[in-house]
Amino acid sequence: MKTMHYHAPLGEMTLLANAHAVDGLWFDDQAYFGGPFDLAAATPGASPVLVQAVAWLDAYFAGQSPAPAQVPVELVGTPFRQAVGALLQAVPLGATITYGELARQLAAQGHPTSPRAIGGAVGHNPVSLLVPCHRVVGGDGGLTGYAGGLARKVALLTLEGVAVDPVRLRLDK
Repeated sequence: MKTMHYHAPLGEMTLLANAHAVDGLWFDDQAYFGGPFDLAAATPGASPVLVQAVAWLDAYFAGQSPAPAQVPVELVGTPFRQAVGALLQAVPLGATITYGELARQLAAQGHPTSPRAIGGAVGHNPVSLLVPCHRVVGGDGGLTGYAGGLARKVALLTLEGVAVDPVRLRLDK
């Protein structure tokens, strides 16, 4: 495993990759930083996958629309969290989806669940941005919950061209 740091306009980030795919991408001060990984055991330095991820991040933060599929991602965690991650990867740049809609999509695949369970999986997503958990909103379209903080969620959605209504922010979450 290799790890790198990235200076993003919204704060310092840490990337983690195996030889084939990105396993983690976190804002350094976000909740659940490092997730299930022992970052201290990873070797600092570049790898081809991390170089791809940094190029993607550079393009993303420059306001371009890089395809997340350009960077291989390995979804880890329980089968449920992996299924939620796969659904998140299908949410296009500039769009949002509700926790309830994600629950309905999983139920349609034969895995009944609740929006609250989806929220837990989304909150523990270890691959921010490439698995776009910031695009998940409440049932009423309100912005709630983001491990990187609501201010970052607003900034990311705004960068992607999503109109954010400050009245609908749920600061109590």
